[in-house]
Amino acid sequence: MAKQMNPGEPSPNLATVATFPVRVGAVDIGSNALRFAAAEFSAPRHWEILGAERLGVRLGHDVFLTGRLTDRAMDAAVGALVAFCARLDELDVVHRRVVATSAVRESGNGEAFVDRVHNEAGLEVEVIGGPEEARLVYLAVAGAMPLGRECWLLADLGGGSVEVSLVDGAGIRWSESHTMGSVRLLEELAGSGEEPGRFAQMLAEYVATLRIPEAARSSRVAGLIATGGNIESLARLAGVDQRVGTVATLPLVTIRALIGTLARLSFRERVSQLGLREDRADVILPAAMVYERLATETGVNEILIPGVGLREGVLFDLVDDLTMHGDHAVQQHHELIQAALALGRKYQFDEAHGVQVAGLARSLFEQVREVLHLDAGDARIVEVAGLLHDIGSFISYKRHHKHSLYLLSQAELPGFAVRDIAVVANVARYHRRGEPSPQHEPFASLAGGDQERVRRLAAILRLADALDREHRQRVKGVRARVDASTLELRLTGDGDLLLERWAVQRKAQPFTDVSGLKVRIVAF
Repeated sequence: MAKQMNPGEPSPNLATVATFPVRVGAVDIGSNALRFAAAEFSAPRHWEILGAERLGVRLGHDVFLTGRLTDRAMDAAVGALVAFCARLDELDVVHRRVVATSAVRESGNGEAFVDRVHNEAGLEVEVIGGPEEARLVYLAVAGAMPLGRECWLLADLGGGSVEVSLVDGAGIRWSESHTMGSVRLLEELAGSGEEPGRFAQMLAEYVATLRIPEAARSSRVAGLIATGGNIESLARLAGVDQRVGTVATLPLVTIRALIGTLARLSFRERVSQLGLREDRADVILPAAMVYERLATETGVNEILIPGVGLREGVLFDLVDDLTMHGDHAVQQHHELIQAALALGRKYQFDEAHGVQVAGLARSLFEQVREVLHLDAGDARIVEVAGLLHDIGSFISYKRHHKHSLYLLSQAELPGFAVRDIAVVANVARYHRRGEPSPQHEPFASLAGGDQERVRRLAAILRLADALDREHRQRVKGVRARVDASTLELRLTGDGDLLLERWAVQRKAQPFTDVSGLKVRIVAF
């Protein structure tokens, strides 16, 4: 699997601050094509496109069948990226971000591809997960149309996956990634591809397994918003007006009629009779059936098409990072915590306890971070682990720390890469019982640096959890003071806090092991 960078971190080319006007560039390495765009922004959501291009390099073709990128596909992609980089240089675009999705993320040799792009094209590739992809698409959509307080279902269909999110004007309420992309569906069911009717029947049966969570069914969804090249191609086939800056509407009945037409035509007929590009003609039927399924599940009779997607989201995110660091970071943190709370509620967690432990863990982290040599970005790891450390109790209180590990390892949270999720899951797992050990497979599978992060962050979480031993939120604050050999914790709260002080002493050894400091409690 390709190495993943932490989403939201500035790229090596990104300056810490800029003023308008500012030029930015985005490259999207997708499963079906590579896309590039450069724009000049005069304000946060006012921009002019300086250049844009799409090249049909299908990286997902072999990845979804064999698990590896072919040399031929990598050669084509690197060549395209060299050209993109030259174009960015011509346009004097210094601030740029390159993201890769399903095909590179899932390939066994994706890291080698990332290295080639760095060495030959001079671009740093950020391999992102489904949650980060959903976050970036949301930024693009929120910049293109008013969402307000109503709930909307947002679907972004790519070659390898479809990201489905429940959103409103404040952010993403929840998001899920389904491995049901257009290229993936084509490759997995390609054996029946020579018979259009049979292929369509198999697609219908396969896509029928796609379900949206009960949260979307129970919410009053204002509508379904769709992004991606396939939905725009379907709208063009239907003759829908898609002027720049407008939101197009594609009726569900029209999509169903298009599915009937596409199912009757062979690949060559779709190219010759409908004028579709070859790299669109074969995947458009699977895409249409996924969109139809989502619309049916949502209970809407039309799909809204804002004409933006991942590429525009990357541009917006770059501009926000460059021009409004503080506000942007606050918004990202809010989205993450709201998503984590939604996950906890799904598993009926003790929310008051989770919030208390998360707050204490964050406070302790900020006070001992330098002692433990932790990065500032690790604060969100320990905070989310603290919030959700007990969700495994939904399965069973017995061994709930291990159940929490499993549930969190399968979770998707906006702003967290797969690597982050694995660290969060392991930190939560070690809030009680045994300490991290190479004998534990989920811990052993982490990179060495991440193993050390888990040890240090879990030691903090154990202290924070001990400070709410009774789940009664009696501790109101904790002040840490470090001298040569001791970490002194001064507690404020209700009562004498005897049980909390006892619990901290019982759980203090892991912190002593990673810091060399003995833990002493002072209550006043």
